Amino acid sequence: MKSELIFVPVPGPTHLVSTIEFAKLLLDRDDQICITILLMKVSLEDISTSLTDSNPRIQLVRLPQLEPPPADLLRKSFEAYFTTFVESHVELVRTIVSEIVSSRSESDSVRVVGLVVDFFCVSMIDVAKELDLPSYIFLTTNAGFLSLMLYLPTRHSENSSEFHDSDPELLISGFVNPVPPRVLLEAVHNKDGGYAAFVKLAQKFKEAKGIIVNTFTELEPTMLNSFSASGTGTPSVYPVGPIVQTKGIPNSDLDRVQCEKMMKWLDGQPDSSVVFLCFGSIGGFGAPQVKELALGLENSGLRFLWSLRLPRPLNEEPGSGPYTKPEEMLPDGFLDRIEGKGLILSGWVPQMAVLSHKAVGGFVSHCGWNSISESLWCGVPIATWPLYAEQKLNAFIMVKELGLAVELRGNRDLVMADEVERAVRCLMDGDNEVREKVRRMSEMAKNAVMEGGSSFNSLGLLIKDMTSCV
Repeated sequence: MKSELIFVPVPGPTHLVSTIEFAKLLLDRDDQICITILLMKVSLEDISTSLTDSNPRIQLVRLPQLEPPPADLLRKSFEAYFTTFVESHVELVRTIVSEIVSSRSESDSVRVVGLVVDFFCVSMIDVAKELDLPSYIFLTTNAGFLSLMLYLPTRHSENSSEFHDSDPELLISGFVNPVPPRVLLEAVHNKDGGYAAFVKLAQKFKEAKGIIVNTFTELEPTMLNSFSASGTGTPSVYPVGPIVQTKGIPNSDLDRVQCEKMMKWLDGQPDSSVVFLCFGSIGGFGAPQVKELALGLENSGLRFLWSLRLPRPLNEEPGSGPYTKPEEMLPDGFLDRIEGKGLILSGWVPQMAVLSHKAVGGFVSHCGWNSISESLWCGVPIATWPLYAEQKLNAFIMVKELGLAVELRGNRDLVMADEVERAVRCLMDGDNEVREKVRRMSEMAKNAVMEGGSSFNSLGLLIKDMTSCV
C-alpha cells in the first residue's frame, strides 16, 4: 500500500524550492511514497511546475486566491502579515485535506499518513489533529534557528515583551556562546505584531510529531544533541540536509546572453581567484552602500563577480526610486577601471553554477540558509553580510559558533570601503583557517547524504516513522 504525504509550504521561492527538493528525497528513497503539495498562490506556478513536472508522484493542488490581510499590517510587520495570510487558509486546507483523506480511505492502495508543514504554516497542525494525522514541521533553516524557536515560549512565559538590543546576552540551549539579542530576527524585536507572531509560531512546535531540519549532524553536532536531552519535550528531530538544488533554481527571466557571458568570463579566470557577491532574491542596497562596496572591491585588487540589484522594498517595485539601472549607482569611472578584473551582472544569477565553478574562491553573501548550504556543498567560504529574516543569526552561527565564515563588520546603516577590502582579502587568503575548515565540511556534507551517511540514515528513520502505520 502506498503512503501519501500532504505538504503545506509557504509561497516563497526559497522555501518552496527546498520543500520540493525534500519531497524528491522522500520519493527517491521509497517508491511507495506519493506526495500532494497544496500551493497557496498561483504566482509561483512557473517555479513549482518546473521543479515537479518530471515527477508523476508529486501532485500539485493550487488553492484559490483568498483576500489578503490589510495592507497596514504589512507595513507594521511582514511576519505578522504573512502568518495572518497563512491562517486565513486553515479552513480551506481543512476541507481539501478532509476530502483527500476520505477519498483515500475508500482505496485499498493509498493511505494518507501525515501532514508536512513549513514552520510558517504550523497553524495547520490543528487540521492534522482533527483528522487524526501525524504532523511534521519542515524547517528550511538550521538547528540553531530551531533552538531559538524552542526557547521563545519559555522566555515569553517569563518576559512577554519583545527583545531589545540592550537586553543581556541570551543563554540558549545548544549554543556554545551567549547569543546577543541584536543577532536575532528583526521580527522578535517588533512590537507591532512581529514578536507576537513568532511566539505564536514557536508555541506550536512541540505539538508536531517530528521536526525535519535542513542541516546535517557533522555541521551542528552540539545543537542537535541538545534536542535529545531528557525532559525537554522536543519532538524527534531529523537532520536530512544539506538539501541543495544542484541544477539551480529554474528562472524564466534568466538572461541567457548574460549567463553565457558570465560563464565565459569565469572560464578565463585562474582557479579560486574570484570573489562572488550575491545578496538573494530581494537583497539590494542604496547608492551610498553600493559606492562603498565598489570602492572596497576595487581597492582590494581582487577579481570579482557581482550580482547587483536595485533595492526592493516590500511594497515597491524595482526601479521605483531615483535609479532605473543598478549601474547608475556605481562610482564614476568604476566600470572602466575594473574592466577585465571584475564583472557586474544585473538581475537573477544561477548561483549554484557560479559557486561550483573552479574559478570562484569566495562568496560575499546575505547568509540565507539556502545560500550557506550551497556554499558549504561547493566548499566556498563566506564573508557574512546579513540583511533580513534570520540571516543575522545564521551569520552568528557560521562565524562564532562554527568558525566557518569571515565576519564582515559594519554598522547597521553603512559598511565602509576599508571594511569591505579587509573582509574580502581575508576571505581569499589561501592560508586562512576558515578556507580549510570549509573544504573539510564540504566533504562531510556530501558524505552525509550518501548511503550510510548521517543524513541518509536520518531520512531512513523519518520514513520509517512516517510509514509505520501502513
